[in-house]
Amino acid sequence: MEQNSPHNALEDQIRECYGRVAWSHKTHEKCSDILNTRLNRIKLWQIILSAITTTGIMVAVFGESKEIGIVSAVLSFFLTVLSTYVKQYDLGGLAQKHADAAVDLWSIRECYLSLLTDIRSGHLEDGKVRELRDALQERLSEIYRGSPRTIAKAYKEATKALKQLEELTFSDEEIDAILPKPLRKTSNNGL
Repeated sequence: MEQNSPHNALEDQIRECYGRVAWSHKTHEKCSDILNTRLNRIKLWQIILSAITTTGIMVAVFGESKEIGIVSAVLSFFLTVLSTYVKQYDLGGLAQKHADAAVDLWSIRECYLSLLTDIRSGHLEDGKVRELRDALQERLSEIYRGSPRTIAKAYKEATKALKQLEELTFSDEEIDAILPKPLRKTSNNGL
């Protein structure tokens, strides 16, 4: 088959789609992780500030320290700012939306991978490949329409995970280690 044949162009397009979906999937996963970490830190600071403020107020009321009362008032202000931020920006809900988008994108990614496998094995005619591609693009459009926007930090972390840490790739030995013996490819499976 020649390099620039219509069949190769179709496979190349689907490979490109697979790559974009894999990247989007990983970016939404990382975005969810970042937002959950941010929310957990804010909640920890809320607890710390609340404890310090309460202790300071008790010392100010039962003791005779005006300075501690002032410090408690300032800390109470910061606690109010944090609480307002958490109320205004539902980080937990947003993190969940990113996690949901990642799950939906995972499904599409696996469909593209299966489609590429079917193309390579010669089980599909080009017309059927186009039909499946178009259906996947329609499903993908719906997922993107309902997904929140990602942040730059998540994209950077996804890039590192995919390019450097190779989070979506496995060696034969790694796969064999989790497969039942009859399905293993290599003879030395590390067990």
